[in-house]
Amino acid sequence: MSSTSESRYTYEQYKETADWLLERTQHMPKVAIICGSGLGGLADLLENSVAFPYKDIPHFPQSTVPGHAGNLVFGELQGKACVCMQGRFHYYEGYSIAMVTYPVRVFTLLGVETLIVTNAAGGLNPKFNVGDVMLIRDHINMPGLAGINPLRGHNDDRFGVRFPCMSDAYDADLGRLAREVAEEQGCSSFLQQGVYCNVGGPAFETVAESKILLSLGADAVGMSTVPEVIVARHSGLRVFGLSLITNRVVSEYGSQDRVNHEEVLEITQRRTQDLQKLIINLLARI
Repeated sequence: MSSTSESRYTYEQYKETADWLLERTQHMPKVAIICGSGLGGLADLLENSVAFPYKDIPHFPQSTVPGHAGNLVFGELQGKACVCMQGRFHYYEGYSIAMVTYPVRVFTLLGVETLIVTNAAGGLNPKFNVGDVMLIRDHINMPGLAGINPLRGHNDDRFGVRFPCMSDAYDADLGRLAREVAEEQGCSSFLQQGVYCNVGGPAFETVAESKILLSLGADAVGMSTVPEVIVARHSGLRVFGLSLITNRVVSEYGSQDRVNHEEVLEITQRRTQDLQKLIINLLARI
């Protein structure tokens, strides 16, 4: 399958990958965590861990973005069996949308029930500060509005229904629990809640595009996450999402601010421990 192909995977291919993994680990994960840019350190905290490089896993794509290590790590966190992606796949890397979301289908066949997604995002909401953590309440799927949707094509009823509901994509109970945890650990001062907008990338937004997204109700913007969430919800997984606000999106002409990926990784490193602690404490309460 070429990287630009829109071909779909078969159920048998997903199962082949899941079986390959289950043959090589004793862990039966109930929680899957997808780590965004610079956030892969969470996988290092897993106990009794076993890691599989993406290049060794049947049918798995390869991550090419700096800050994405490219390992699938199984282990335990707060006594719960987890599988953690150190690096995700993006449409802008040249992969089909089916390849971007391939791991989520595999997680379903592994027995995962809850998906936690994290990402680095640009802040659109003027009330947001760099370093804030946003609980994702909802999303806007810009590529999806143009027909680039991971559920396009034949629907396999073994995963989910033809027309899945997305009005409850992000689990409200997990969101409330996360806010309680954040307050307990002293993170409330930089915890936000809002709408994440997914764009195709890899170029950052123009000023005009930023103004449009803000007017549509987006609080933060990034180039990932939403395709995985759609596939997860199609398969009946609970979803919890966090965006780390790593930069302010340039929304005024004449601004001297310039967004770059190095800045994103730098801010991520500063807030990594707080994010990891939030996810760990949330897992303890699930």
